[in-house]
Amino acid sequence: MLMRDAIPNVLSRSPAMSVSGEPLTMLSPKTFHHSFDIYLKDSNAFMNTYFSRYFEWQGVCRERWFHECIHNDLLGSDGMFVTKRAHQEYVHETFPFQRVDCYLNTVQVRQCSAYLLFRFYVDGRQVSQGYQQILFAGRDRKIRRFPEGIIDRVKEYELPVSALTI
Repeated sequence: MLMRDAIPNVLSRSPAMSVSGEPLTMLSPKTFHHSFDIYLKDSNAFMNTYFSRYFEWQGVCRERWFHECIHNDLLGSDGMFVTKRAHQEYVHETFPFQRVDCYLNTVQVRQCSAYLLFRFYVDGRQVSQGYQQILFAGRDRKIRRFPEGIIDRVKEYELPVSALTI
């Protein structure tokens, strides 16, 4: 079983990058990609991007992935994602007017939960990495199984266990 302490090692493993510098899908059938532009509002007086923006971008990327790839009306499926755990690591600083590419994969997809892995790049260079453990809950906020059909779509983005061994 994958331990959450192993996830940062998985994210930073060199096979995540190809020789050309482009992020690989890390052996997953699919990897979701979403881009963000950094603006002055995202930075401090020294023009460094606020660390908290990466948590915000995790949420935006997760919502976009779910809407585009999994189900276009989450609340219509009588439920919602609840974040149980979130983690983000700084790798390299970023600045306003850079474009950040976020890549999302899943691991340990279960009946009620999954881990989402996020890798952030600027010009092919990794700048941050993180993960969320999400649970599925009904409108009554009780943990439930993913609705029928959704779990199969979430698994399309799952990394194989062999990619997770350290």
